[in-house]
Amino acid sequence: MKLRTLVAAAAFATAGTVASANTIVDIAAGDDRFSTLVAAVTAAGLVETLQGEGPFTVYAPVNDAFAALPEGTVDTLLKPENKGQLTDVLLYHVDDRNLAAADIPAGKNYFKPVLASERLCIAKDSNGVMISDGTGEMANVIIADIQASNGVIHVIDKVLLPGERPAC
Repeated sequence: MKLRTLVAAAAFATAGTVASANTIVDIAAGDDRFSTLVAAVTAAGLVETLQGEGPFTVYAPVNDAFAALPEGTVDTLLKPENKGQLTDVLLYHVDDRNLAAADIPAGKNYFKPVLASERLCIAKDSNGVMISDGTGEMANVIIADIQASNGVIHVIDKVLLPGERPAC
């Protein structure tokens, strides 16, 4: 459970500017594009975890990605009684390794996020890096390799949702 909390915290912190002296949380909190992610990480109680030593790789959705979810989804997840579900969604965005874009092999490969019951299918080609979640939808990495003192952030354009294992 401690690792889950740590990973979820890392997911919260993913965000904005390149500054290797800052943690993932510091970077995310300092970038307005990640205000919804920061609110979610805070509601899930993962801030301290993601400020920890790591290493973490966080696939950080921007505010527009949260806004694209069905109406009411974010408000529902932020309610205290849904903390477990929110934590699962956030942990789905975190890997407990430091994976730079160059470390992701070409082609389609399964990766295991901190949410141990799930898998992500990450595809890399000459057009960039795409991530298929449990719904089969694809997120694009729109900014790769934001270095933090405790890992790396890859900014994505969709919230990753657990579900059926994605087909690679």
